[in-house]
Amino acid sequence: MSQFLWVVFPYLTLSVMIIGMLYRFVYNPRGWGSKSSEILEKKWLRWGSLMFHWGILCVIAGHVMGLLIPISVYKALGVSTEFYHTNADIFGGLAGLVTTAGIVILLARRTFNARVRKNSSASDFVALVLLLIVVGLGVLVTVGYNNIYGPYEYRLSVGPWVRQLIVLHPNASLMKDVPMLLKIHIVSSFALFAVWPFTRLVHVFSVPIGYPFRAPMQYRSRVRYREDGK
Repeated sequence: MSQFLWVVFPYLTLSVMIIGMLYRFVYNPRGWGSKSSEILEKKWLRWGSLMFHWGILCVIAGHVMGLLIPISVYKALGVSTEFYHTNADIFGGLAGLVTTAGIVILLARRTFNARVRKNSSASDFVALVLLLIVVGLGVLVTVGYNNIYGPYEYRLSVGPWVRQLIVLHPNASLMKDVPMLLKIHIVSSFALFAVWPFTRLVHVFSVPIGYPFRAPMQYRSRVRYREDGK
């Protein structure tokens, strides 16, 4: 089971994600997007979307700093363990709470607003519920577990394991003593990756890189031409 959860399962979900996204992009390019429902309701969408997107960007930045940067780098820079975990607790917890609040608003909007609900698919609810589970568990670890039992040093276990996944040589034994709550958070995160291609989350990879470099569009007034008799 340990080998499956920490070696097979991550690559299985990531394979489903990559293949699924390629298939959708090639065979259903018009379905690639976020299917905005702004025209149906704006007030709750504005708050929920802003809180979620800004919060998740901070959460991702925190994960990059904690999982991809080795602890030896922090020690070389003179960053103490206490300083790191205190800031991770404060700023990471705040970012997680804001993100969770945004997801709750978006889920409530999609559930209780009749117009939005009628134009929603099952995948929309699956994506939001899974996001709520993943982010909510992360908040419980950061705000709850770390303050009750003391900060867990994931930079010596989960961090190396993630970096080993990237180089295709993961060691499942690193995850043996990881707190159960954190394990569930990680497993649910990879489950989210597996359903990613089949939801509106694909729009994350639709970055309009060429938009700033597009040719300028020119507009001419019809009124002026009519006044000139042309």
